[in-house]
Amino acid sequence: MRTHQPLPAPAVGPLLRAWRERRRRSQMDLSLEAGISQRHLSYVEGGRATPSRDMVLRIAEELAVPLRDRNALLLAAGYAPAFPERPLDDPALGAARGVVQAILRAHAPFPALAVDRHWVMLAANDTVGALLAGVENRALLTPPVNVLRLSLHPRGLLPMIANAAEWRAHILERLRRQVAAGADPVLAALLAELSALPAAEDRVAGSPALVPGGIAVPLVLDVPAGRLALMSTTTVFGTPVEVTLAELAIEAFYPADEATASILRDLAG
Repeated sequence: MRTHQPLPAPAVGPLLRAWRERRRRSQMDLSLEAGISQRHLSYVEGGRATPSRDMVLRIAEELAVPLRDRNALLLAAGYAPAFPERPLDDPALGAARGVVQAILRAHAPFPALAVDRHWVMLAANDTVGALLAGVENRALLTPPVNVLRLSLHPRGLLPMIANAAEWRAHILERLRRQVAAGADPVLAALLAELSALPAAEDRVAGSPALVPGGIAVPLVLDVPAGRLALMSTTTVFGTPVEVTLAELAIEAFYPADEATASILRDLAG
């Protein structure tokens, strides 16, 4: 019987080189900013020298490597992870959960939700639930709910999106940038999946992003109460030192016009 040997753990040198190339930094530039010699950095990347724990962290900081991947770099170099990772319901994250819930509640009557690094919905205010009431495939709303899949699926939110082609292009481009920046295999698979979904045509002649003076790509949503034009913002925790917290983001939607604000206030009432 043939046995499969486990794959060897990746070495830290090639991992550091991959992150440097992903950030489009030269060895000279990175070595100057990280306070090491270019020659030593070359040795580290080539596997001829083992970096110290502090050096790994300095290089990772300079390259803006996510905390989860900084832990992976430390493990590859033979060191213990530096950043803890806890489930969101851990008591240690109680204060952070309170902040998230306070932001979601305070944003009502406008929709807001919290997502993790893979766009899985972690929490949402009541307005989000009201807007998702018309989703045909209820399985898409069974946790874990991926909000990008939900928005682009032909039996999800997509039939309700009046600027579906424009919104789809915006979502896919945003996801491409994330994949390029971090090379997350889960996000890469999600990008491939969503890119293969059938597209829909716009039902609106000109959204706020397309008319003169447009400033952002809106989400134009047709609900029973009328047409909503929403602009989004993303909020993250500043200077987190815990993996789950570092990967959490709040997507908040604001009305792009007074008609939208009025409809949302009526829905909340």
